[in-house]
Amino acid sequence: MKNYKVGFFGDDIWAHNTVKLLSKDKSINVKFICGRYFTKDKTLKKISNRKKIKFLKVQNVNSSNFYKFLKNQDVDILVSMSFDQIFKKKIIELVKGNIINCHAGKLPFYRGRSVLNWVLINGEKEFGITTHFINNKIDQGKIINQNIFKIRKKDNFKSLLKKCHKHCALLLYKTVKQIQNKNYNALPQSKFSKNFSYFRKRGKGDEILDLGLKSDRIRNFVRGLVKPGPYARIRLKNNEILIKKVTIINNKIKSTLKNQFLNLKRDKLYFKTIDNKIIRIDEWSSKFKINKDLQLNLK
Repeated sequence: MKNYKVGFFGDDIWAHNTVKLLSKDKSINVKFICGRYFTKDKTLKKISNRKKIKFLKVQNVNSSNFYKFLKNQDVDILVSMSFDQIFKKKIIELVKGNIINCHAGKLPFYRGRSVLNWVLINGEKEFGITTHFINNKIDQGKIINQNIFKIRKKDNFKSLLKKCHKHCALLLYKTVKQIQNKNYNALPQSKFSKNFSYFRKRGKGDEILDLGLKSDRIRNFVRGLVKPGPYARIRLKNNEILIKKVTIINNKIKSTLKNQFLNLKRDKLYFKTIDNKIIRIDEWSSKFKINKDLQLNLK
């Protein structure tokens, strides 16, 4: 019997995977799915139709109309996964604080947005996913579960995102079941660390690569912005180059110049960094053509 009533908010693959897990459980009744208002997630709507779950979009989840709707649904818990609105006190109190979120970050660190991009750009060695209760402060509710994953040298934004799509859904489902069975231990974030960090959403212009960075930071910046990100970009002689993959190599060069493109060889661009290392740009695209006056020989 489906006796545990869930209201779900979410978007994209994160939401698809989570809804599939919740709806398969015979003890859970997903009363409705609320998608992001300004995006078109056709797959989420198809899943809701196939599962015969009410699908809706609400411009303001804190409006009086949605409050009335939610009150009539009489849900036991609200679940958020990749949703883009902030729930205010009135909504939280309506469900008696039973409202949870899965955050793709190792709370209390990496609160905020664009977390997977930031952990790579910052050169972190690990990242986390966290389920937590939602309160009136962004990403600051009590932690219920947290999984930590190592970041491998070959990882990039795409690989971390793929891992999160799978494991966020699994952890969120696990958390719902624990709360349903009253078998969980939620702890204040201060129990994990007295320190915290917050990162803003990355926006237009943040993809521009600073060529004055050291080699490791350039590599981390590039892998943090691969598709489905915007790719790292540079401008050279008024032409834009999209950088998709780079490698730090150990070639020695005679030139004492820093921050200059050295050569184009077999469709690879070579670049000398400020810390006297060579970056090989393995994958790139541009209408730009390398001219002879930009070439120096690698030795």
